[in-house]
Amino acid sequence: MTGPAASGADPAAGHPHEDEAIAELGYKPELKRTLGNFHTFAAGISYISILTGTFQLFYFGVAHGGPAYWWSWPMVFLGQLMVALCFCELAARYPVAGSIYNWAKKLGGPHIGWLGGWMMLTASMVSLSAVALAYQVTLPQISSWFQFIGDGTGKSAAENAVLLGTVLIAFTTLVNAFGVKLMARINSAGVAIELIAAIVLVLLLAAHITRGPSAVTDTFGLGQGQSLGYFGAFLTASLASAYVMYGFDTASSLGEESKDPGRNAPRAILRALVASFLIGGLILLFALLAVPDLHAQQLSVDGLQYVVLSTLGSTVGQIVLWCVVIAITVCELAVHTAGIRLAFAMARDNNLPAASLLAKVSPRFQTPVLPAVIIGLVGIGILLINVNQPQIFSVITSIAIIMIYLAYLSVTLPMLVQRLRGNWTPVKGRFSLGKFGLPVNVLAVLWGFAMSVNLAWPRATVYNATGPQHWYLRWGAFLFIGVVGLGGFAYYWFVQRKKTGVLAMHAAVTSDSDTPGDSGAPTP
Repeated sequence: MTGPAASGADPAAGHPHEDEAIAELGYKPELKRTLGNFHTFAAGISYISILTGTFQLFYFGVAHGGPAYWWSWPMVFLGQLMVALCFCELAARYPVAGSIYNWAKKLGGPHIGWLGGWMMLTASMVSLSAVALAYQVTLPQISSWFQFIGDGTGKSAAENAVLLGTVLIAFTTLVNAFGVKLMARINSAGVAIELIAAIVLVLLLAAHITRGPSAVTDTFGLGQGQSLGYFGAFLTASLASAYVMYGFDTASSLGEESKDPGRNAPRAILRALVASFLIGGLILLFALLAVPDLHAQQLSVDGLQYVVLSTLGSTVGQIVLWCVVIAITVCELAVHTAGIRLAFAMARDNNLPAASLLAKVSPRFQTPVLPAVIIGLVGIGILLINVNQPQIFSVITSIAIIMIYLAYLSVTLPMLVQRLRGNWTPVKGRFSLGKFGLPVNVLAVLWGFAMSVNLAWPRATVYNATGPQHWYLRWGAFLFIGVVGLGGFAYYWFVQRKKTGVLAMHAAVTSDSDTPGDSGAPTP
């Protein structure tokens, strides 16, 4: 294959439709189509990463909601399923790099598109830092050799987490700079290992069950004396589930590098989300039913790592934890990859500073190299800023999730408006919600608003858990996101807006009158 539209015996059969969809947005095909069905699925499921999310924040869920926090898992799944179904219709119509940005732009106009893309790009960089912190939760549990700084408590845990996270981000930067094919190979191999390990872990934990399902109704008496009672504690604990089930849109964001993405991307989105829900839910359930002591303090401190080591023994437990390390690595790789495609998509519309450089595709590696480096450096910078923050895990994770929920709203809300106006029609012969489109879209928007408010709520337990109480820490999510959102949009409005337009080197050769800034609704 010599170029993005090069044809092969069979896979290229889907290219005409996909290239037309790209041309409708004003772009010419540039990225090489090399990714198959499993690669696309792997991109979505590695971003969600069953083992990364469950092992990183299980302790948080139990600490703030007790075993009954498990019910937040199906709650979050149902909410995110509504969002994913909307995305499936869009992925079938527009399987394009930087999908969130381009979808928001097509549905809501150039201003909404820019704001949604900016929030998602910032969230991707914050997520890069959040996922990198998962090394600290796992590697020192395997061996104390990985605790390079201090004893792993307080500030020393944060400092060591920053060190390990920096190494991981440096690795994903190098891999992504060398092209999508290398990334896909590593990612697919890692996902295969993660899925096998996750299924084996489910079976092993099931074989060690010591109590009945009623254990997941135990609240540990949390929430007593609070205005909302246990419901308030449950909403706090739901962060542990909300952190896992997002990023499924990555399957579409690699659409310009995939074979027949109009058909494969919607399937990959749903398969990744459903597989994560089923396997992850069983891991969490059986862990609570198998742990030797449900009230052990380590359960709310060391989390699933403690469950695995205490239940399965040191040898088997460490093998599982090494698989978790692999899962964290490929998850970080997928997060980095998605961020790069988003930066590329915004840059080729001249919507970022130094756009022509950011949108440049390396002729050797056939991937945008500069965004890989810049996103990696920003991710490391976010870690360094929080190096002395003992609650670094919950703070960075919370902010990353909220920003992604808001970015998703920049798609689902304009999509709902277009539906109500009768302007949205799914592409014929591809994924469609039919008559269920409107109610699903309404639920997706309501879910997005509700969880954004819940996650950003100024709880001391999340944003100021240790040390003296400061208002700016408790309101940290609102302050950070407000500065990023308002400051970023002000820059766009006064500086970048007047420059917006597809760069000549990326523009489609077409007589179509549509432009990248076209705010009209999609047509079938």
